[in-house]
Amino acid sequence: MAGTCVVVMGVSGSGKSTIAERLTARLGWTFAEGDEFHSEANVAKMRSGIPLTDADREPWLRTLRDWMSAESDAGRSTVVTCSALRHHYRDVLRGSRARVRFVHLDGDRDLIAERLGHRKGHFMPPALLDSQLAALEPLVAGEDGLTVDIAATPDEIVSRIVAFLD
Repeated sequence: MAGTCVVVMGVSGSGKSTIAERLTARLGWTFAEGDEFHSEANVAKMRSGIPLTDADREPWLRTLRDWMSAESDAGRSTVVTCSALRHHYRDVLRGSRARVRFVHLDGDRDLIAERLGHRKGHFMPPALLDSQLAALEPLVAGEDGLTVDIAATPDEIVSRIVAFLD
């Protein structure tokens, strides 16, 4: 039986890791931090403040998709963090054999910038926020997904996601 994969998406600083970890704990599913699937070259580029191109992202997205398929084939449902900013990127992920559902963590630019300013030890510099916001293509009709305002508490967000999944 195919598993479900919830892709927690949004720009850097929107709370993907926090929400995904809490959602994983609540559901008892397998978790993957999408950033860990990036190549060393991609990480170095982002750390230097250079936005990734579609060509940079393509192998990363295919690797995530293949991991999601393997987990689904093993009967495991998963939660994955991935910016998934463009429709095309989400199309690649939907190529997984899992049922792929998206949760877009959306919010005010100033709130996200503030969160990025307090974050420590992440390779994604705050300077790339505007390029991510410019690239963002929100979920549209036909995409199996939910958009959640990040101004809510993490517990409220997770509860909304669980209700959506039911």
